[in-house]
Amino acid sequence: MHTNPALLQDITKDPRALLAIRAALKEDIGSGDATTLALVGPDVLATGEIQAREECCVAGLNVALCVLQMLDPTLTYEILIPNGAVAPAGSVLARFTGRARAILTAERTALNFIQRMCGTATLTHRFVEAIKPYDCMILDTRKTTPCLRVFEKFAVLCGGGTNHRFGLYDRILMKDNHRRLWAGGDPDRLDLAVEAARKAYPLLAVEIEVESIAELESALRAEPEWIMLDNMSCEMMAECVKITRAATKVTKLEASGGVNLRTVHDIAATGVDAISVGALTHSAPSIDLALEWSVI
Repeated sequence: MHTNPALLQDITKDPRALLAIRAALKEDIGSGDATTLALVGPDVLATGEIQAREECCVAGLNVALCVLQMLDPTLTYEILIPNGAVAPAGSVLARFTGRARAILTAERTALNFIQRMCGTATLTHRFVEAIKPYDCMILDTRKTTPCLRVFEKFAVLCGGGTNHRFGLYDRILMKDNHRRLWAGGDPDRLDLAVEAARKAYPLLAVEIEVESIAELESALRAEPEWIMLDNMSCEMMAECVKITRAATKVTKLEASGGVNLRTVHDIAATGVDAISVGALTHSAPSIDLALEWSVI
């Protein structure tokens, strides 16, 4: 699992983020911003601010800066509320000064990124607050918008959540379909599947999904780093926690399935180490932000 505070400042240095920003600008601008080029002179300067029209957990203001400065490298920009902070409705999040043409052309792309990112951070923050005071992590998933994963997982960090694997390459995660296709295929010998995965990729953490106490006990014999408890009742999860704690100090438990803001507190109360929530990235509503500005 990945929680790296340094990422809260460094996302625009990630090559994946820069490629996505350039692609988004190209998608919107095409051969040129016809309206702005027709009506606004090249030497007009403007100043303005990004405002939150509703309460939100802030994420991505440095992404907005990157978008604006790609079109106007001379633009100056001051972030007033940092990533991860909760901003009340009406807050000014950032101020900027630069060439009016560039600001007009970049405005929608900049807002598109940060409205979605603030939405993901805000929803994550609500889940994190809902499970206090339990020692439990809120995890994201791979249920992200294609090619925007780096921004969405960054926003989860801003909201106080923890990143699960970024992609298929950085962790073994055996789910039900993997197990059905596994050469062994025996649900009573999931320890053999864990051992086979470890042999193939000895440097990666191993996680395996289980759907019953019998499967849990089968997997525990190999002490995987993580076991995912899939769509279990709270009573069954609590029993799995008890069994696991008695069996090993190595394996941690992740709850998955049926998680929402109504159920997450009770799930955390079972004693699991983490709860994965696909909704953080696939269902977070965008936050209402505005870019207000004036000509100098």
